[in-house]
Amino acid sequence: MQPAQCAEGIYVLRIGHRAWRDKRVTTHVALSSMALGASGIFLSGEEDSSLIQSVTRARDRWAPHFSVDYSRSWRDVVGRARSMGCTIVHLTMYGVELRFLLDGLRTLVGSRGILVIVGAEKVPREVYELADLNVAVTHLPHSEVAALAVFLHDLLGYGESAARGSSILPQLRGKLSLPGALRPPGSSGRSS
Repeated sequence: MQPAQCAEGIYVLRIGHRAWRDKRVTTHVALSSMALGASGIFLSGEEDSSLIQSVTRARDRWAPHFSVDYSRSWRDVVGRARSMGCTIVHLTMYGVELRFLLDGLRTLVGSRGILVIVGAEKVPREVYELADLNVAVTHLPHSEVAALAVFLHDLLGYGESAARGSSILPQLRGKLSLPGALRPPGSSGRSS
């Protein structure tokens, strides 16, 4: 995370990844982050090289601007983000409803940047205390993928983030993507 990056958007920190259990959900957290406008993701917990390779391949094909990093210590990522002026947001069903915080969060995205924490295993109590804001999209049990998707969609809006760098040509029926020469750098030329 470069100092300038924090002031330029939203980064996601996935804490507590367990390679044997969370591979699919963590992949979905990363893909949702990428598709809905986050600037990058930090994966923390057990190091999972196949997961990182998978997410990096998707990034290279669809969103070369998106950063993918691993850190064994989520505390280090939070500490670096805080030292760069980022606002630390923890998505949890125990937080304040997102709708009450949206205007302030939109201001922070452009001025200070945001690090959004989503958990895998039981989130340590320390995260609730370290966060500047504990934010809820609902107060009922739900998926961290759903919470992150709602958060990013409501904060950034679909139109601003989803089409950035895409080679997809929207179709009512069938599917079509731009040929290789017209695709973003790093993407394959396959059209299927």
